[in-house]
Amino acid sequence: MKALTLAEIASMLGCSVPPQHASRTITAVAALTDAGETDLSFLSSEAYLNDFLATRAAAVIVRRQIRLPAGNDKCVLPVDDADLALARVLRALAPPVPRPDPGIHPTAVVADSAVLGEGVAVGPHVVVGRRSTIGARTVLHAGVFIGDDVSIGEDCELFPNVVVRERITIGHRVVIHASSVLGSDGFGYRWDGRQHAKIPQIGTVIIEDDVELGSCVCIDRAKFGATRVGRGTKIDNLVQVGHNVRIGPHCIIVGQTGLAGSVILEGRVTLGGQTAVRDHVNIGEGAAAAARSAIADDVAPGAMVSGMPALPHRQSLREQAALRRLPDLVVQVRRLEEQVRKLLEKGGQP
Repeated sequence: MKALTLAEIASMLGCSVPPQHASRTITAVAALTDAGETDLSFLSSEAYLNDFLATRAAAVIVRRQIRLPAGNDKCVLPVDDADLALARVLRALAPPVPRPDPGIHPTAVVADSAVLGEGVAVGPHVVVGRRSTIGARTVLHAGVFIGDDVSIGEDCELFPNVVVRERITIGHRVVIHASSVLGSDGFGYRWDGRQHAKIPQIGTVIIEDDVELGSCVCIDRAKFGATRVGRGTKIDNLVQVGHNVRIGPHCIIVGQTGLAGSVILEGRVTLGGQTAVRDHVNIGEGAAAAARSAIADDVAPGAMVSGMPALPHRQSLREQAALRRLPDLVVQVRRLEEQVRKLLEKGGQP
């Protein structure tokens, strides 16, 4: 990593630093519990105040709204959003990601009819298909496969072994991590009386600008039309996006989530890890689902759901609380049954 002084970091974040600490050098970022005398750390929640008081960090980025104990002698960098501030520092300190040099590696196979923009880097064993276009400064790491008639915008980065099948469109500044696959056939079959007949999947996939896809993300092509991922959306590792799904702008989809065919996510939807969404469900703008939700019905804009099946979050919590009481209730019912039985044996009335 590079090194920065606290004065440089404070200037970057638009905050102040005590003069006696301004020249201290920061070489790394670490958690409060792990930080040493040349590390920067951060505090975004009062839940970690004890760790803050015990830390050996050279300085701590602190969310301005947090009330620190009186007499605190730590070097504090006050900011409105500690997580965003930390991201800026990490970006400045981060070592460069190894990338192939601009140009075409001798082992790459690039079709004569492909068009590569200025400064494109094509790494070892990359394949670029016929009539495909790669925008300026885009980086294709080792083993990337680009099919025929693909369009990739400027300043994109595709990490090793990404597969982009034929007729896919990718916008500008898109990042796709290792081993993701775009454009496999949608999972479409129909029983014809003898076997599962395959339904041709002749559509495409459109990835809009500023999308980031994690590793091993699979986005199936549409039966017809397009499977679409809206601008600014971020998708975690191991996510399955079925055919004809439409994901709006600035959504967050966490790992191991599965979206069945023709699901619609409007803008700024958040899906927790291992969420499952049934086909043809519409999830409204700004809605959110807790991890492991099983969504079988439409979700209203701004709603929070959880559970299996997914219900409004408060209702789901009440049901879970009731389920935890079930063993005690069973014991009580059995005790009452025994009392009733004894009354009946004595000729009493229940």
